[in-house]
Amino acid sequence: MVTFAHPLPLWAVVVVAAAAAALAWHTYRRFSAWPSRRFVLAGLRCLALLALVIVLMRPVVHHRTVDGRDVVVPILVDSSRSMAIEDADGARRIERARAFINTELLPSLGGRFQVELLSFGEALAAASPDSLSAAARRSDLGGALAAVQERYRGRPIAGIVLITDGADTGGTHDETARASTLPPVFPFGVGSTDAGGDREVLSVTAAETVLDGSRVDLDVSALASGPTAGTIELRLLESGQTRDVRHVRVAPGGGPIREIFQVSPSPGAATVYTVDIPPLAGELVPENNSRSVLVQPPARTRRVLLVEGAPGFEGSFLKRALLSDRGLEVDSVVRKGKNEQGADTYYVQATRGRAAALANGYPVDTATLFTYDAIAFANVTGEQLTTAQLDATRDFVSRRGGGLMVLGAQSFLNRGLGGTAVEDALPVEFSRRADTAGSTRGSRGAYRVSLTEAGRLHPITRLGLTEDDTRKRWDVLPALAAAASLGTARPGATVLATTTAAGASRPLIAVQRYGEGRSLVFTGEASWRWRMMLPSTDRSYETFWRQSVRWLALGATDPVAVFPAAAAGVGETVVIRTAVRDATFTAIRDADVEVRLSGPDGRMVEARAAREEGESGAALFAATFTPEQPGLYRVGATARRGRAEVGTASSTLLVGGADLEMAQPRLNAALLERIAAQTGGHVIDSAQIGRTVTALQSAAPAAALAARRDLWHSTWSLLLIIGLLTAEWLLRRQWGLR
Repeated sequence: MVTFAHPLPLWAVVVVAAAAAALAWHTYRRFSAWPSRRFVLAGLRCLALLALVIVLMRPVVHHRTVDGRDVVVPILVDSSRSMAIEDADGARRIERARAFINTELLPSLGGRFQVELLSFGEALAAASPDSLSAAARRSDLGGALAAVQERYRGRPIAGIVLITDGADTGGTHDETARASTLPPVFPFGVGSTDAGGDREVLSVTAAETVLDGSRVDLDVSALASGPTAGTIELRLLESGQTRDVRHVRVAPGGGPIREIFQVSPSPGAATVYTVDIPPLAGELVPENNSRSVLVQPPARTRRVLLVEGAPGFEGSFLKRALLSDRGLEVDSVVRKGKNEQGADTYYVQATRGRAAALANGYPVDTATLFTYDAIAFANVTGEQLTTAQLDATRDFVSRRGGGLMVLGAQSFLNRGLGGTAVEDALPVEFSRRADTAGSTRGSRGAYRVSLTEAGRLHPITRLGLTEDDTRKRWDVLPALAAAASLGTARPGATVLATTTAAGASRPLIAVQRYGEGRSLVFTGEASWRWRMMLPSTDRSYETFWRQSVRWLALGATDPVAVFPAAAAGVGETVVIRTAVRDATFTAIRDADVEVRLSGPDGRMVEARAAREEGESGAALFAATFTPEQPGLYRVGATARRGRAEVGTASSTLLVGGADLEMAQPRLNAALLERIAAQTGGHVIDSAQIGRTVTALQSAAPAAALAARRDLWHSTWSLLLIIGLLTAEWLLRRQWGLR
């Protein structure tokens, strides 16, 4: 029986056939030749058009299999390394799988169906019970189910028997399990659900590195299971050298563990930190006792533009604090007043190459503005900038990915930045603002700083080594002179600190992401008091402002930027993406990008990247490679447009920081149950194998009926269309029509 996967209604078929005939006849109606020749050529053209339409409708042949033994039942067996764990009734999981196949499945299914044994790890492959091994580096469960669909396309499948521990490092099982064309899956789980006696480092995450030499939090999650009690040793290693050892108490029966280590990465180089738990004698899975994380240093010196609407103490102290940071390159512009012609005059401090572009107080073109990584406005009003400059500043944050900081009362008053394009990028609404910055000036307890919950953990406001130390240092800061009253924080913004005036709490420090960049507002006045009214050894003022500007500038990439994966495993395909843009950060889609990787052994690998569209419209070029050994890989990318070089970029990739195949080694029964439920199968109970056989027999007739062969997806359909077009062309040439 022939049907169409994309059928057309009868009226549409009539219209298409008539249109094809009319088009073919119109093509040759003025051909001065015998009518019979015109009819032949028009007929060939019409047949070719109709054949093309039929192919697009996807004709398929359905056939009913009379003998149920022609129905296929694939048996998929996980052959990854996790199947070597010895927790399946005292045996290795792969041995338990082999025994189940030989003693239960093959005797029960062999005489009723075509049973084919397949193993899967990184890929799907034919196997036999004796050849099964647990050696694959990873288990791509989702990819294996998709491969089965393709392997048996057009053949009747009653169901798929899946033998696995539920580990999936491919990450595609959910999408595949919901596919409507997937036959019923009958999983059989092997392994223990509790992995008694195992201790595992679940994750190690690093906070952003804001300052060179500053302390970074490493958040460690671990798990102890089984009859564990007493203490567990957590060791922190920096580039292989022990830096800290902690003994954590664990309740009887085990449980989760969370610790935060604070580290100071070496400036200018990527640092690998490893957290491990010494394995016990006979521990079930010692491979998951260790995890590593890569802490990247700031890529380069960050360029900052400080614009002051008028001279003042706040701007002077802020500039001095930023200039003392070797990781920042600061250009400053101070609006002094007006000259005799009534034009604004400015005091500019910048390198010779950039000073000329700031002579009028602000860059006049987007390309010059986008050379900076962060912009700070201090008492700047909307009247001091043109509409084009305000729009460019908003684009600087949203498109370029730069950081914008606004402070000073004049910036928030009626003639400030409210109602301009810049306000759109800021984290606090300007509505309901007060027109005076200090209506309660001098009142007792006014304008003192209070950190929020988020502020105690944010890298901007982390002034101390610990959370408690940070809170104490903020508590002793002198009160501000005043604070502007703004509206509420925008959705998605984070308030890091507040201040109180007239009994009302006001946002003092707020941040948010806007497009590709970040923004910050500081609504207080006279933060320079933190420098003048505290001991000279107290560096809270400098630390806060330097961390603020560094954090804002951190996400600003160069026009050409390379983005390797955060981490990867040995033998795993790694995608390295490179963004290519011009000086105005407009995507360059016709670039040629070459990627180079240097492994731990110094061997260089080169790959050419192919273009793909990014979510934000940026031109991304992706290259893939497969690392064969663990360690640090240096990644470099060069972008060219024709013979001209657009730019270069570099980064670092950590391979083998965690053994993902051995992570969470327990039987993932929940995943197997979900796959079975989504496909109409059930989890196999070895004591009730007859239930599975019955379910497969019930599905066999429907599978046989559903078996089909795609006529459109064949060589003959292509040859037919080519043959018709070729015959028409040859006859045209023969009969003198060019």
